[in-house]
Amino acid sequence: MRAQEVAYRFSTTVCGHADDAEDVMQEALIKTYRYAGRIREPEAFRPWLYRTVRNACLMHRRLRVDEPRTLLSLDDLVPTREGARPIDAPASGKDPEALVVNARLRRKLRDALSALPPAYRAVVFLREMEGLSTREVAEVMGMSEANVKTRLHRARMFLQQRLGDL
Repeated sequence: MRAQEVAYRFSTTVCGHADDAEDVMQEALIKTYRYAGRIREPEAFRPWLYRTVRNACLMHRRLRVDEPRTLLSLDDLVPTREGARPIDAPASGKDPEALVVNARLRRKLRDALSALPPAYRAVVFLREMEGLSTREVAEVMGMSEANVKTRLHRARMFLQQRLGDL
C-alpha cells in the first residue's frame, strides 16, 4: 500500500473528519518527504509514518478553536458482563437482504468506532486494521505497551457494549 493511502486512512481514523484528514495527510506527507532520508531501516518507515500522521493530527486539532471538546467518562469504557457476547454477522453474498444487513452492520460499526475517543480509535485502527504489533503501536502512539493493551481492551469492551444488540 502506498504511503499516501496509509496516511489518509490513518488520518481519517485519528481526526474523524474527512476534510481535516486531507489537510493532516498533506502535512504529514510533506514532512515524510523531507525527512525520509534519515530512516536507516526500511521496516521503521511505516511506524514512523503513523507517528508523523498522529502528531500532525494532534497539532491540527490544537490549532482548531471552533471545535468543542467532548468528554468521555472512563466508566463508559469499563467492561461489563452483558457486553461480552460475540457478534454473529451474516455472510456476505449476492443476496440483497444480506447486502442490506451487511451495510447496516458496517454503518453501526463505523458509528461505534467514531464514538470512541481519538486515542482509543487510533489504537484499535493500528492494532486491528493495520496489524501492527503492540510494541509498534506503543512506538507510534508514544506510550507504554501496557497502556496500549489497556486502551485496546477498553476500546474492545466499549465496542462490544455498543454493538451488543447485534
